[in-house]
Amino acid sequence: MGRVWLARDEMLHRDVAVKEVVPPHWLAAHEREELRLRTLREARTAARLNHPNVVRIYDVVHDGDNPWIVMEYVPSRSLQQLLTTEGPLDPHRVARIGLAVLAALRAAHAAGVLHRDVKPHNVLVADDGRVVLTDFGLATFDGGDGAMTGPGMVLGSPQFVAPERARDGVSNPRTDLWSLGATLYAAVEGQSPYARGSAMATLSALATEPPDPARRAGALRPVLEGLLHREPERRLTAAETQTRLSAALAATPTTVQASTPTAPPPTVVPAGGDTPPLPAGAPRRRRQRTVLVAVAVAGALLAGFGTTAALRGGTGPSSTPGGGAGTGAARPGAFPCAAPAPADAVPVRSAPPPPGERFGLVAGWTWYTDPDGFRIAAPAGWLRYTDGPVTCLREPGGPRVLSVAPGVAPADPVAHWRAEERRLTDDGRLTGYRRVDISALDMFRGGALWECEWTGPTGVRLHTARLLVRVAPQRAYTVSWLTDQFDWQVNATYFLMIRQSFRPAA
Repeated sequence: MGRVWLARDEMLHRDVAVKEVVPPHWLAAHEREELRLRTLREARTAARLNHPNVVRIYDVVHDGDNPWIVMEYVPSRSLQQLLTTEGPLDPHRVARIGLAVLAALRAAHAAGVLHRDVKPHNVLVADDGRVVLTDFGLATFDGGDGAMTGPGMVLGSPQFVAPERARDGVSNPRTDLWSLGATLYAAVEGQSPYARGSAMATLSALATEPPDPARRAGALRPVLEGLLHREPERRLTAAETQTRLSAALAATPTTVQASTPTAPPPTVVPAGGDTPPLPAGAPRRRRQRTVLVAVAVAGALLAGFGTTAALRGGTGPSSTPGGGAGTGAARPGAFPCAAPAPADAVPVRSAPPPPGERFGLVAGWTWYTDPDGFRIAAPAGWLRYTDGPVTCLREPGGPRVLSVAPGVAPADPVAHWRAEERRLTDDGRLTGYRRVDISALDMFRGGALWECEWTGPTGVRLHTARLLVRVAPQRAYTVSWLTDQFDWQVNATYFLMIRQSFRPAA
């Protein structure tokens, strides 16, 4: 409904952008009047914001009945144009863009302004690298859609509209954050999380389906999953989003080196947490997939991809990373630690942080040091026992299991996980199996992640991820996290803490 011109401010001798309102010919007279009012409101709303990541508004002039907005000219391409010409962007680059857009939204929300139309088309990446949020045409003040929206009408792009806004017309800061998540998802994956063939199909999927799985997000995945929660109360807050984006930005593809940062590290906050529990340290390598954010830990060989999974299936007594000697026939399930904790299982006791440890843990978690020498964050009171060489930490009376298994590093970790997948699906021990991801990790001299879901013996869907961490040319660990599929999104946030806390035996 508009056209933007490059113009010259003859008084101040500067280039400016001028937005001309061009109402579609089919609009009724009262709708044209609403559009003019919306244009004025856009200018007034954006003018309230004085922030480097928001396009500045200079003036509004009138030509007859039509207002023209005079604004800052930013030599740039939109994020959508970048996607069209370059394809999906690198997660590190998307994290930088996300932090800038988030800063703009936080400034807007602090001023009581809701953007309501965050999408790749409205994010500009300037030639000098500056990122700005533009087009406050649908913005309103906190508290509702306002007079510019008629009953039953929700304005915005369906692929970037939060579920509760599409369903109920609700607008609040967390609906903007959902749209930010969808925008970052599109930037790193190449399409929105609900890309469908039509607006109706998109809205239908938005109402009934989870977001499409992220395949390329790497260290950004915790951000995307935290922002794209269907329930607003489970969605990341702006502060939590900033922490996780900073963690993703710190992830690098370079080799991990033990070093002590000169400044206090930022914190990583699990979704729904009340206090910032997880200091993240020096830059760490980027990994792929699942909720593990690759951020380094100060003074450690690794900040360990502790994530996921309570599963493991050995292919032999000495060849399986993570140990687990013996055949699957000897196990009650596909992976170790599947059986209930034995009567002699020992509760994990609370322990003070190790000397010099920079990480803080979420309430209820403690530092667990295993007799085999590794250290990892674990919930106090969980039951510790072993399944062969595998250390099992199981939730009393619950389905969650954290396990750590030492073993021999395979030559090709990805091929190893694919072989394990074939073996366990061929012999029928993974009923209703669905692969989420098998991917390489350029971490700890190479490694790989296997994430999947299946139906357990009681009929409950289970979700796990198994992270193979190589710590020496011939030595590796498998760190696993297992939950019910229904609770996977909630428990995925603990990946950050588990991963960052893991220290292998020397």
